[in-house]
Amino acid sequence: MRAFLFPGQGSQAVGMGRALSDVSPAARHVFEEVDDALGSGLSRLMFEGPAETLTLTANAQPALMATSIAALRRLEEVSGRPVEAHCAYVAGHSLGEYSALAAAGAIRVADAARLLRLRGEAMQDAVPQGEGAMAALIGLDIDGVEALLGGSGVPGVCTIANDNAPGQVVISGERAAVEAVVAFAKDNGVRRCMILPVSAPFHCALMGPAAEAMRAALADLALEAPAVPVISNVTARPESDPAAIKDLLVRQVTGRVRWREGLHALQGLGVDSFVELGAGRVLAGLVKRTLPDAQALSLHTPDDIAGFLADRAA
Repeated sequence: MRAFLFPGQGSQAVGMGRALSDVSPAARHVFEEVDDALGSGLSRLMFEGPAETLTLTANAQPALMATSIAALRRLEEVSGRPVEAHCAYVAGHSLGEYSALAAAGAIRVADAARLLRLRGEAMQDAVPQGEGAMAALIGLDIDGVEALLGGSGVPGVCTIANDNAPGQVVISGERAAVEAVVAFAKDNGVRRCMILPVSAPFHCALMGPAAEAMRAALADLALEAPAVPVISNVTARPESDPAAIKDLLVRQVTGRVRWREGLHALQGLGVDSFVELGAGRVLAGLVKRTLPDAQALSLHTPDDIAGFLADRAA
Protein backbone atom coordinates (compact mmCIF):
# COMPACT_ATOMS: atom_id res chain seq x y z
CA MET A 1 0.00 0.00 0.00
CA ARG A 2 1.27 3.49 -0.87
CA ALA A 3 1.06 7.00 0.59
CA PHE A 4 1.93 10.25 -1.17
CA LEU A 5 3.84 12.83 0.88
CA PHE A 6 4.09 16.59 0.32
CA PRO A 7 7.01 18.67 1.65
CA GLY A 8 7.00 21.73 3.86
CA GLN A 9 8.99 24.93 4.14
CA GLY A 10 12.73 24.54 3.74
CA SER A 11 12.52 22.37 0.61
CA GLN A 12 12.20 25.35 -1.74
CA ALA A 13 14.94 26.05 -4.30
CA VAL A 14 15.21 28.32 -7.30
CA GLY A 15 14.33 26.37 -10.43
CA MET A 16 11.85 24.04 -8.75
CA GLY A 17 9.02 23.04 -11.04
CA ARG A 18 10.55 24.51 -14.18
CA ALA A 19 11.28 21.17 -15.86
CA LEU A 20 7.70 20.08 -15.17
CA SER A 21 6.31 23.28 -16.67
CA ASP A 22 8.51 22.90 -19.76
CA VAL A 23 7.21 19.46 -20.73
CA SER A 24 3.74 19.16 -19.18
CA PRO A 25 0.63 21.16 -20.10
CA ALA A 26 -1.06 19.86 -16.94
CA ALA A 27 1.80 21.06 -14.72
CA ARG A 28 2.02 24.38 -16.56
CA HIS A 29 -1.69 24.92 -15.92
CA VAL A 30 -1.07 24.56 -12.17
CA PHE A 31 1.54 27.34 -12.19
CA GLU A 32 -0.74 29.56 -14.29
CA GLU A 33 -3.64 28.92 -11.91
CA VAL A 34 -1.51 29.88 -8.90
CA ASP A 35 -0.19 33.00 -10.64
CA ASP A 36 -3.75 34.07 -11.45
CA ALA A 37 -4.98 33.35 -7.92
CA LEU A 38 -2.24 35.45 -6.33
CA GLY A 39 -2.14 38.17 -8.98
CA SER A 40 1.63 37.86 -9.18
CA GLY A 41 4.35 36.14 -11.16
CA LEU A 42 5.13 33.56 -8.50
CA SER A 43 6.13 30.97 -11.10
CA ARG A 44 8.77 33.32 -12.54
CA LEU A 45 10.16 33.81 -9.03
CA MET A 46 10.23 30.04 -8.57
CA PHE A 47 11.98 29.41 -11.87
CA GLU A 48 14.41 32.35 -11.85
CA GLY A 49 14.77 33.61 -8.27
CA PRO A 50 16.19 35.44 -6.46
CA ALA A 51 16.47 32.87 -3.70
CA GLU A 52 16.09 35.39 -0.87
CA THR A 53 12.69 36.47 -2.22
CA LEU A 54 11.51 32.91 -2.87
CA THR A 55 12.47 31.96 0.69
CA LEU A 56 10.13 34.56 2.20
CA THR A 57 7.39 32.62 3.97
CA ALA A 58 4.54 34.22 2.00
CA ASN A 59 6.19 33.11 -1.27
CA ALA A 60 7.69 29.78 -0.24
CA GLN A 61 4.42 28.32 1.06
CA PRO A 62 2.29 28.68 -2.12
CA ALA A 63 5.34 27.94 -4.29
CA LEU A 64 5.95 24.59 -2.63
CA MET A 65 2.29 23.67 -2.93
CA ALA A 66 2.29 24.58 -6.64
CA THR A 67 5.37 22.44 -7.29
CA SER A 68 3.88 19.45 -5.49
CA ILE A 69 0.58 19.64 -7.35
CA ALA A 70 2.39 20.17 -10.67
CA ALA A 71 4.31 16.93 -10.05
CA LEU A 72 1.08 15.13 -9.23
CA ARG A 73 -0.65 16.49 -12.34
CA ARG A 74 2.26 15.23 -14.48
CA LEU A 75 1.93 11.82 -12.87
CA GLU A 76 -1.81 11.78 -13.58
CA GLU A 77 -1.24 13.10 -17.10
CA VAL A 78 1.24 10.39 -18.07
CA SER A 79 -0.54 7.53 -16.30
CA GLY A 80 -4.05 8.55 -17.30
CA ARG A 81 -5.25 7.77 -13.78
CA PRO A 82 -6.28 9.99 -10.83
CA VAL A 83 -4.51 10.27 -7.50
CA GLU A 84 -6.70 7.68 -5.79
CA ALA A 85 -5.49 5.06 -8.27
CA HIS A 86 -1.90 5.64 -7.13
CA CYS A 87 -2.15 5.92 -3.34
CA ALA A 88 -4.35 5.05 -0.38
CA TYR A 89 -3.42 8.04 1.80
CA VAL A 90 -1.84 11.47 1.52
CA ALA A 91 0.08 13.49 4.10
CA GLY A 92 1.92 16.79 4.09
CA HIS A 93 4.41 18.38 6.46
CA SER A 94 3.01 21.66 7.86
CA LEU A 95 2.09 23.73 4.77
CA GLY A 96 2.34 20.44 2.86
CA GLU A 97 -0.98 19.47 4.43
CA TYR A 98 -2.60 22.03 2.11
CA SER A 99 -0.81 20.36 -0.82
CA ALA A 100 -2.13 16.99 0.37
CA LEU A 101 -5.67 18.36 0.56
CA ALA A 102 -5.38 19.87 -2.93
CA ALA A 103 -3.97 16.60 -4.24
CA ALA A 104 -6.92 14.70 -2.80
CA GLY A 105 -9.42 17.13 -4.30
CA ALA A 106 -10.61 18.54 -0.98
CA ILE A 107 -9.56 22.08 -1.87
CA ARG A 108 -9.08 23.90 -5.16
CA VAL A 109 -5.50 24.75 -6.09
CA ALA A 110 -6.35 28.46 -6.38
CA ASP A 111 -7.90 28.46 -2.91
CA ALA A 112 -4.90 26.62 -1.47
CA ALA A 113 -2.57 29.22 -2.98
CA ARG A 114 -4.52 32.13 -1.52
CA LEU A 115 -4.75 30.45 1.89
CA LEU A 116 -1.03 29.72 1.95
CA ARG A 117 -0.15 33.29 0.97
CA LEU A 118 -2.35 34.50 3.84
CA ARG A 119 -0.93 31.84 6.18
CA GLY A 120 2.63 32.84 5.36
CA GLU A 121 1.94 36.54 5.86
CA ALA A 122 0.01 35.94 9.09
CA MET A 123 2.72 33.71 10.54
CA GLN A 124 5.37 36.25 9.64
CA ASP A 125 3.38 39.11 11.19
CA ALA A 126 2.47 37.26 14.40
CA VAL A 127 5.88 37.85 16.02
CA PRO A 128 8.18 40.84 15.43
CA GLN A 129 11.30 39.98 13.44
CA GLY A 130 14.05 38.65 15.68
CA GLU A 131 11.86 37.97 18.73
CA GLY A 132 11.21 34.31 17.95
CA ALA A 133 13.41 31.36 17.07
CA MET A 134 13.39 27.65 16.27
CA ALA A 135 16.08 25.06 16.94
CA ALA A 136 16.66 21.45 15.96
CA LEU A 137 17.77 19.04 18.68
CA ILE A 138 19.55 16.09 17.06
CA GLY A 139 20.02 12.81 18.86
CA LEU A 140 17.15 13.06 21.36
CA ASP A 141 13.79 11.37 20.92
CA ILE A 142 10.53 13.08 21.80
CA ASP A 143 10.51 11.87 25.40
CA GLY A 144 14.05 13.13 25.88
CA VAL A 145 13.16 16.56 24.58
CA GLU A 146 10.06 16.70 26.79
CA ALA A 147 12.25 15.90 29.79
CA LEU A 148 14.82 18.46 28.71
CA LEU A 149 12.20 21.21 28.45
CA GLY A 150 10.72 20.25 31.80
CA GLY A 151 14.10 20.23 33.50
CA SER A 152 15.58 23.37 31.99
CA GLY A 153 13.59 25.78 34.16
CA VAL A 154 13.71 28.33 31.34
CA PRO A 155 10.95 30.96 31.55
CA GLY A 156 8.99 32.03 28.49
CA VAL A 157 7.50 30.22 25.51
CA CYS A 158 9.52 27.26 24.23
CA THR A 159 7.69 24.14 23.06
CA ILE A 160 8.10 21.23 20.67
CA ALA A 161 7.11 22.33 17.16
CA ASN A 162 8.03 19.29 15.05
CA ASP A 163 8.48 15.65 15.98
CA ASN A 164 10.07 14.79 12.64
CA ALA A 165 11.84 11.47 13.18
CA PRO A 166 13.63 9.50 15.89
CA GLY A 167 16.42 11.78 17.07
CA GLN A 168 15.16 14.82 15.17
CA VAL A 169 12.93 17.20 17.14
CA VAL A 170 12.43 20.93 16.58
CA ILE A 171 11.57 23.43 19.32
CA SER A 172 10.03 26.87 18.84
CA GLY A 173 9.23 29.97 20.87
CA GLU A 174 10.67 33.21 22.20
CA ARG A 175 14.26 33.65 21.05
CA ALA A 176 15.69 34.07 24.55
CA ALA A 177 13.91 30.94 25.76
CA VAL A 178 14.93 28.84 22.76
CA GLU A 179 18.56 29.94 23.04
CA ALA A 180 18.56 29.16 26.77
CA VAL A 181 17.14 25.67 26.14
CA VAL A 182 19.78 25.05 23.47
CA ALA A 183 22.52 26.06 25.92
CA PHE A 184 21.02 23.80 28.58
CA ALA A 185 20.83 20.93 26.10
CA LYS A 186 24.49 21.27 25.15
CA ASP A 187 25.47 21.34 28.81
CA ASN A 188 23.53 18.11 29.28
CA GLY A 189 25.11 16.07 26.53
CA VAL A 190 22.89 16.71 23.51
CA ARG A 191 25.36 16.15 20.70
CA ARG A 192 23.98 18.59 18.17
CA CYS A 193 21.69 21.62 18.52
CA MET A 194 21.10 24.13 15.75
CA ILE A 195 19.27 27.44 15.71
CA LEU A 196 17.38 27.28 12.42
CA PRO A 197 17.43 30.08 9.82
CA VAL A 198 13.69 30.77 9.90
CA SER A 199 11.83 34.05 9.87
CA ALA A 200 9.32 33.22 12.63
CA PRO A 201 8.74 30.70 15.45
CA PHE A 202 6.26 28.37 13.74
CA HIS A 203 3.99 25.86 15.49
CA CYS A 204 3.98 27.38 18.96
CA ALA A 205 1.61 29.52 21.03
CA LEU A 206 3.13 32.73 19.66
CA MET A 207 1.37 31.94 16.36
CA GLY A 208 -2.04 32.55 17.98
CA PRO A 209 -2.84 35.61 15.82
CA ALA A 210 -2.03 33.62 12.69
CA ALA A 211 -4.34 30.83 13.82
CA GLU A 212 -7.19 33.29 14.20
CA ALA A 213 -6.48 34.71 10.75
CA MET A 214 -6.72 31.21 9.31
CA ARG A 215 -9.92 30.50 11.24
CA ALA A 216 -11.54 33.53 9.60
CA ALA A 217 -10.22 32.63 6.16
CA LEU A 218 -11.36 29.01 6.38
CA ALA A 219 -14.81 29.81 7.75
CA ASP A 220 -16.47 30.33 4.37
CA LEU A 221 -14.24 28.04 2.32
CA ALA A 222 -15.93 25.24 0.42
CA LEU A 223 -14.01 22.13 1.46
CA GLU A 224 -14.90 18.75 -0.05
CA ALA A 225 -14.32 15.29 1.36
CA PRO A 226 -10.90 14.14 0.08
CA ALA A 227 -10.70 11.34 -2.47
CA VAL A 228 -8.28 9.57 -0.12
CA PRO A 229 -7.86 10.22 3.62
CA VAL A 230 -5.40 12.89 4.73
CA ILE A 231 -3.13 12.26 7.71
CA SER A 232 -3.47 15.29 9.98
CA ASN A 233 -0.36 16.89 11.46
CA VAL A 234 -2.35 17.54 14.64
CA THR A 235 -3.93 14.13 15.24
CA ALA A 236 -1.46 11.89 13.34
CA ARG A 237 -4.40 9.90 12.01
CA PRO A 238 -6.52 9.81 8.84
CA GLU A 239 -9.11 12.55 8.47
CA SER A 240 -11.86 12.85 5.84
CA ASP A 241 -14.57 15.03 7.38
CA PRO A 242 -14.39 18.57 5.91
CA ALA A 243 -15.51 20.30 9.13
CA ALA A 244 -12.93 18.44 11.19
CA ILE A 245 -10.21 19.17 8.63
CA LYS A 246 -10.94 22.92 8.80
CA ASP A 247 -10.64 22.90 12.58
CA LEU A 248 -7.40 20.92 12.41
CA LEU A 249 -5.88 23.36 9.91
CA VAL A 250 -6.48 26.15 12.44
CA ARG A 251 -5.04 24.11 15.30
CA GLN A 252 -2.05 23.15 13.15
CA VAL A 253 -0.74 26.75 13.15
CA THR A 254 0.05 26.65 16.87
CA GLY A 255 0.20 22.88 17.32
CA ARG A 256 2.92 20.28 17.08
CA VAL A 257 3.61 18.63 13.72
CA ARG A 258 3.41 14.95 14.70
CA TRP A 259 5.17 13.68 11.59
CA ARG A 260 6.91 10.67 13.14
CA GLU A 261 3.65 9.51 14.69
CA GLY A 262 1.86 10.00 11.39
CA LEU A 263 4.35 7.76 9.60
CA HIS A 264 3.89 5.07 12.22
CA ALA A 265 0.12 5.42 11.86
CA LEU A 266 0.43 4.89 8.11
CA GLN A 267 2.58 1.83 8.67
CA GLY A 268 -0.08 0.49 11.02
CA LEU A 269 -2.67 0.98 8.27
CA GLY A 270 -0.62 -1.18 5.92
CA VAL A 271 1.41 1.45 4.07
CA ASP A 272 4.89 0.22 3.16
CA SER A 273 5.70 2.55 0.24
CA PHE A 274 6.05 6.33 0.52
CA VAL A 275 6.38 8.71 -2.44
CA GLU A 276 7.35 12.36 -1.91
CA LEU A 277 5.98 14.69 -4.59
CA GLY A 278 7.45 18.15 -5.14
CA ALA A 279 10.65 19.92 -4.21
CA GLY A 280 13.52 18.26 -2.38
CA ARG A 281 13.99 14.91 -0.70
CA VAL A 282 13.51 15.79 2.98
CA LEU A 283 10.44 13.66 3.63
CA ALA A 284 11.83 10.55 1.98
CA GLY A 285 14.80 10.89 4.32
CA LEU A 286 12.53 11.16 7.36
CA VAL A 287 10.71 8.01 6.26
CA LYS A 288 13.98 6.08 6.11
CA ARG A 289 14.97 7.30 9.57
CA THR A 290 11.57 6.45 11.06
CA LEU A 291 10.64 3.29 9.14
CA PRO A 292 13.91 1.73 7.89
CA ASP A 293 12.18 -1.17 6.17
CA ALA A 294 9.78 0.99 4.17
CA GLN A 295 10.31 2.03 0.56
CA ALA A 296 10.73 5.79 0.10
CA LEU A 297 11.46 7.86 -2.97
CA SER A 298 11.06 11.43 -4.20
CA LEU A 299 9.54 12.56 -7.49
CA HIS A 300 10.21 16.12 -8.60
CA THR A 301 11.25 15.95 -12.26
CA PRO A 302 9.57 14.49 -15.36
CA ASP A 303 12.28 11.80 -15.47
CA ASP A 304 11.57 10.84 -11.84
CA ILE A 305 7.89 10.43 -12.67
CA ALA A 306 8.55 8.46 -15.86
CA GLY A 307 10.86 6.12 -13.97
CA PHE A 308 8.31 5.59 -11.19
CA LEU A 309 5.56 4.69 -13.67
CA ALA A 310 7.89 2.44 -15.65
CA ASP A 311 8.85 0.53 -12.51
CA ARG A 312 5.20 0.06 -11.63
CA ALA A 313 4.41 -1.23 -15.12
CA ALA A 314 7.32 -3.67 -15.17
